[in-house]
Amino acid sequence: MSAFVGGICSAVAVMLLFHFKKQRGAEHLVICGLAISFLFGALTSYLIFSGDQRAASSVLFWSLGGLGLARWDNLPYALFSLLLLGAFILLRWRSLDGLLAGEQTAQSLGINVTRLRMEVFFCCALATSLLVALTGVIGFIGLMVPHMCRYFSGVKHLLLLPLCGLWGAVLLCGGDIVSRTLLAPQELPIGIITAGIGGLFIIILLARTVHKLSRAGSLPGADLNEGQTNARKSARACASVHAQFPHW
Repeated sequence: MSAFVGGICSAVAVMLLFHFKKQRGAEHLVICGLAISFLFGALTSYLIFSGDQRAASSVLFWSLGGLGLARWDNLPYALFSLLLLGAFILLRWRSLDGLLAGEQTAQSLGINVTRLRMEVFFCCALATSLLVALTGVIGFIGLMVPHMCRYFSGVKHLLLLPLCGLWGAVLLCGGDIVSRTLLAPQELPIGIITAGIGGLFIIILLARTVHKLSRAGSLPGADLNEGQTNARKSARACASVHAQFPHW
């Protein structure tokens, strides 16, 4: 219960901070999330510093993430999170696809963008808080897996999100095997393994992006070609969204 309350508080704080900004792009939402994350991280560090040493060591190990405390009696909580997210995907995947064409296009299709964002935040906050309470903080999986799955499923959420869940579970199990065997009989927290892999993944992703931009900038007429490419992508996204909303 306390994990859910903390997750809801952070989600509400992000939404309030984002609501009072004049510009409401995706990058501003990410910045708001980072600001709240640093604030809650500082509060957590203070509680660890001022608390009992035994409790502080256990909290520190939990914050690094791991499946060492996984038990069968915790399975209903994880199953509830899975069912909650699955039901949300089945009910809202069309609306989520509508956001791919932009906020204005989504609103023209009759999608209540503000309400949809609130639903996404609260469902994700509930599911994430329950899972984090069981496993600790295991980062970078949610960043790496969607980028890899888009090559196989495209951007449609009905296919993308279940595939992300499957490959996320595979990557987590692989990280757990590595953490148990790398320094056996000691067990490394999975968060250390995923953080190392995630850091390399971000570096490779940024290097590929910079390489593509440098190649595009060195070609004659690159600006025109880039504009035409973006226009074609926007047109395809709008056509795909309108095909999913024929009654609108």
